[in-house]
Amino acid sequence: MFTAVYDANKATATGWTNAQWLGAHSVDDYQLYSLGHYPGAVPGEGTVHGEVYRIDASTLAELDALRTKGGEYARHLIQTPYGSAWMYVYQRSVEGCTLIANGNWLDRDQY
Repeated sequence: MFTAVYDANKATATGWTNAQWLGAHSVDDYQLYSLGHYPGAVPGEGTVHGEVYRIDASTLAELDALRTKGGEYARHLIQTPYGSAWMYVYQRSVEGCTLIANGNWLDRDQY
């Protein structure tokens, strides 16, 4: 199984066990917001840039435990050059949050 990640990069994700970096990927029709210490992607006019990883079931379960608790995020299936991948989409209002206009969380300090 695959996951698309927009809040990490190959260097920060190396702590994941059983995760294989497959490559960069951009997802159209989403916008990226800063929620403070972490990002949230929501449907909208824009492009979100991230990376795709091959992960095992236990890593997906760990990500689900972090992301989906309290309904904060929901997994959406997207298509990538590497196959279908799960993307975590923010489910709450982004009113008052900072839009990361270029869609790259690693550039968040520019906004």
